[in-house]
Amino acid sequence: MATLGDIAVSAAFNIVGAFAFLLAFALLRLQPINDRVYFPKWYISGKRSSPMHAGGSFVGKFVNLNFKTYFTFLNWMPQALKMSEAEIIDHAGLDSAVFLRIYLLGLKIFVPMAAVALVVLIPVNVSDGTLYSLNKDLVISNIDKLSISNVRSKSIKFFFHISMQYLFTFWTCYLLYKEYSRVASMRLRFLASQGRRAEQFTVLVRNIPHVSGRSTSDSVESFFRKNHPEHYLCHQAVYNANKFARLVQKRDRLQNWLDYNQLKFERNPEKRPRRKNCFLGLWGEKNDSIDFYKHQIKELDKKLTMERQKVLKDPKAIMPAAFVSFNSRWGAAVCAQTQQSKNPTLWLTKWAPEPRDIYWKNLAIPFVSLTIRRFIISVAVFALIFFYMIPIAFVQSLANLEGLEKVAPFLTPVTELKFIKSFLQGFLPGLALKIFLFALPRALMIMSKVEGYVAKSTLERKAAAKYYYFMLVNVFLGSIIAGTAFQQLRAFLHESATQIPRTIGVSIPMKATFFITYIMVDGWAGIASEILRLKPLVKFHLKNMLIVKTERDRVKAMDPGSVDFPETLPSLQLYFLLGLVYAVVTPILLPFILVFFAFAYFVYRHQVINVYNQEYESAGAFWPHVHRCIIWSLLISQLLLMGLLSTKEALSSTPLIIVLPILTLAFHNYCKNRFEPAFRKYPLEEAMDKDLEDRPSESDVKLKSFLADAYLHPIFRSFEEVESVELRVDKRRAHSPSPSRSSSSSSDDDSHHLEDEPSEEEDEPSQEEAVLPLHYEYEPPSDAYHYVAEVLSNVYEYGTEPYHN
Repeated sequence: MATLGDIAVSAAFNIVGAFAFLLAFALLRLQPINDRVYFPKWYISGKRSSPMHAGGSFVGKFVNLNFKTYFTFLNWMPQALKMSEAEIIDHAGLDSAVFLRIYLLGLKIFVPMAAVALVVLIPVNVSDGTLYSLNKDLVISNIDKLSISNVRSKSIKFFFHISMQYLFTFWTCYLLYKEYSRVASMRLRFLASQGRRAEQFTVLVRNIPHVSGRSTSDSVESFFRKNHPEHYLCHQAVYNANKFARLVQKRDRLQNWLDYNQLKFERNPEKRPRRKNCFLGLWGEKNDSIDFYKHQIKELDKKLTMERQKVLKDPKAIMPAAFVSFNSRWGAAVCAQTQQSKNPTLWLTKWAPEPRDIYWKNLAIPFVSLTIRRFIISVAVFALIFFYMIPIAFVQSLANLEGLEKVAPFLTPVTELKFIKSFLQGFLPGLALKIFLFALPRALMIMSKVEGYVAKSTLERKAAAKYYYFMLVNVFLGSIIAGTAFQQLRAFLHESATQIPRTIGVSIPMKATFFITYIMVDGWAGIASEILRLKPLVKFHLKNMLIVKTERDRVKAMDPGSVDFPETLPSLQLYFLLGLVYAVVTPILLPFILVFFAFAYFVYRHQVINVYNQEYESAGAFWPHVHRCIIWSLLISQLLLMGLLSTKEALSSTPLIIVLPILTLAFHNYCKNRFEPAFRKYPLEEAMDKDLEDRPSESDVKLKSFLADAYLHPIFRSFEEVESVELRVDKRRAHSPSPSRSSSSSSDDDSHHLEDEPSEEEDEPSQEEAVLPLHYEYEPPSDAYHYVAEVLSNVYEYGTEPYHN
């Protein structure tokens, strides 16, 4: 078991690691070459330009030579607090603002709780000294003497712990109520403030019944014109376009190789690029690379055209689902929130996700298979949770060396070395657990996709729920059970069966030492590594050297990412669980949790403002899940305290604790009925008010044209854009009188705006948008210095290799 010395070693490792990450971030973010990695949000919004394009020396384009800025390297922290919540909503969306409120909620709950617990409960726990008189086979540390385990059985002092449990429960419920009310009103205000959006008028309809002699589209038209005659506007059929999507991805890869070879040839016109024609170009006769990829793309375009026609015309490619649009929000709300057929399994309706929130692959899954899929995944998750008990037990063996030494004395010479022992018990267990959990969120996300949910936001919430149950069972309960078994193994073997529950009751508070080490690894050093963005930094520079040819490629290379809800939310909820459980049992854990919430709030505020670019906007739809998990944490803390007191022979106090779970469940039920409808339904009153506000400015004709292709599969839309762009580019080349004329052509990003007769302004792209022209007239540099400068500039402007998907 970790001692105070082991905790100090762990704290030293993690504080040094966190400081190193922060120092590296503070220095790297100042370099012009990394600007797009640490401020991608501003580039995407068009409010920031690259400092590499500014005047100055060549070295100054890559390295910050203003040494005064290095003395203010920590100014990112006050800057992260400058933007108000309303500005964050405008800048990053309501999801990001609500996500940050979770950290504020943690601080509001645990700051007063820690102050009261440390002042009241620790003196009560220390005063008894019960652990000194227990069986010598029981493994204890100095930290355990600060816990409830140190209070003797049948002590009147347990009423202090019961009183604190009541106080902490009421305080937590009060803040949960206030926060639920605040987030619900923020959501309704946000929805009311939005302009016209496709999802406000559209409903997703599934399990459309097949009618002999009638297409799915005809059935939808007939059903909604009959049942919603005054509000039905149009609909978009759902196609199984997964094969078409794979062909489009293959075409993108071929086009990227063609662009690369054309670029290579333009830089060296005397030598056309060649490739071997067998097995990925590894052997065989050499052919012209440009001609090869042009031929491959031409053949693939034929397949794409045929596959597209097949998807659009083949009745089997049309799924029994459709996006149905209405001429008013009120009409859409009525349809989405009511039963459409006397058979409740047909014509199932719900609000359509916003177009960018749709996970298109899952729309092709037959509705009848969803129940089977979800049952299979439930069994798989259940099996995965129990499979992970093995590494959890291994981690606990590292955390409890004394217990193993008593059973396996041959390990003593190694484990008794002071530094190794402190490292193994104070730092390694938390790090090992973090490593074992590394791949789990991605696996759970894959499982959620197999279940067939059609919205990315829903997929992430379901994956987060699975991960939370995993953390609850394996990380929390599993660590306690496995840790107790390892830690008190000799005590279990040498005492009577009637004493085992008492030993477990004493041992549960002792696991606070393991969770302290985990908090420092995950919540201190882990959060510091989040702001460093080491992986995106490396990927960005590799892509710049190997991939980037256009401004569009450079935007893709930035990879801003978004808040990783499937991993971040369950981790947050674990900290709430640990804080609420150990607030009464071992209060010394609370300061470590406070450091996490405060530090994480600064870091994620900075990331939300400068880095993350959310894929979708759910208007805080995940808050009921957050609220529910905190309620579960409260219930678990109350039940564990009740069990602990029963092992302490404080049976007379047990009835006082029984009341708390009942009150907590009643509170949760009230909040669910009062606030959750705002996250599940759209009030007809709000819908009508919004319709009346917009009615003078829009007609059914304009609305129909706005909604016509809003829910068209993006693959079809992108294929049309590729064809039109290529046509316009070919026209532009036809009008180019000379290579020097064409050398000033615009980038791929601007090709949508090209005309047959471009103006002078179009022929002179801005410095920010300029890319390597198709006809590049290479002039050798005059000296070696300028040659190196040109090579490095070309690497970060245009790239040298294609992207391999």
